[in-house]
Amino acid sequence: MLLLFVGSLPVWAQDAANTMPHLNIYGFAMLDTGYETGQSDPNWFDVVRPTKLPSAKEEFGKDGRYFAGVRQSRLGFKGYIPTSAGPIKTIFEFDMFGTGVDAGQTTIRLRHAWGELGKFGAGQTWSPFMDIDVFPNSLEYWGPNGMVFYRNVQVRYTPWSNGDSNFMVAIERPGGSVDQGIYGVQLSGLSSRFPAPDISAHYRLAGEKGHIQVAGIYRRLNWDDGNATPALDFTGNANGWGINVSSNIKLRKSVLRLQYVYGVGIQNYMNDAPADVGVQTNPSSTLHPLVGKALPLSGVVAFCDFNWSEKWTSSVGYSRVDIDNTDGQAASAFRSGQYALTNILYYPAKGVMLGPEVQWGYRDNNHGFHVADYKFQFSARYNFDFKVGG
Repeated sequence: MLLLFVGSLPVWAQDAANTMPHLNIYGFAMLDTGYETGQSDPNWFDVVRPTKLPSAKEEFGKDGRYFAGVRQSRLGFKGYIPTSAGPIKTIFEFDMFGTGVDAGQTTIRLRHAWGELGKFGAGQTWSPFMDIDVFPNSLEYWGPNGMVFYRNVQVRYTPWSNGDSNFMVAIERPGGSVDQGIYGVQLSGLSSRFPAPDISAHYRLAGEKGHIQVAGIYRRLNWDDGNATPALDFTGNANGWGINVSSNIKLRKSVLRLQYVYGVGIQNYMNDAPADVGVQTNPSSTLHPLVGKALPLSGVVAFCDFNWSEKWTSSVGYSRVDIDNTDGQAASAFRSGQYALTNILYYPAKGVMLGPEVQWGYRDNNHGFHVADYKFQFSARYNFDFKVGG
């Protein structure tokens, strides 16, 4: 195959090449290093997640620790194949940031496995309920905690699009969790069940000065009691729903990135939030003395990216998420989290970025305990992007 670097062709030649079968290979190698003045869950040593801050004094030992890693490093492939029905567009992308059973590890993690033909797409990618353009130009990997942020398995239909404006709807893989709180022993027989896919949609209107996007989601959450008797049954269900309004506003050399979300039982779609359902006491019923309640949530993101010149940029902003807890949750349950950062980044050559960043996280429990944490991070990133074919 012919190997062509993207920037080596004149515009007319690039346009012609883009209609031919080709594969873009892209990514970066990235170092993150720094110092944390407080403490957090050691599996999340290189990010700021208020839910992973201690829920009690010195839960993770003493304060103060140095960290270093390359887990943000990324590799991706974008394919383009013309057909009689239109072009097939695909993306396969992963990074090295272990989560789940691999939390804290440097290991391969899938980000995108997605394909599109015309108005239809299928695979794993950004949920229509989120707006990736709200994410600031920051070094910290995880991002604003109050942001809707979820790459999900889905089937998507986009009946209308015009440039960056579009309307899309999707059926998505369901999921979620329950905080059994202080009644964990009594609720030991519960198992989650999702009888239907999540349904999401958004409308996005874009122009020269930015865009505005309005998104919504509906989901069904069920749980079954394997120990149910005629006298006592904890089986139940809840409806989850949310509205997310987001925008980018371009102001000369800066971009405002804004979002507000409100909903119930949508914690699974948030960047950093706890369980979707909490336990609520129900003294009026002897058969169902404990019920599940989809937890109300609100999230805010307000960031500004400054482009001082071709070689210097900065970002500054604030985010938070607030949960309305139930009376069955423990005093140590997460109630509210805050997140803020500022940086100054230097680009000495095309594809190279380095600089320092100051980060702050804050956790407030259901009752009483709260804690703040500061991190000072320095990162260096080296990008690559080239094209095969075309």
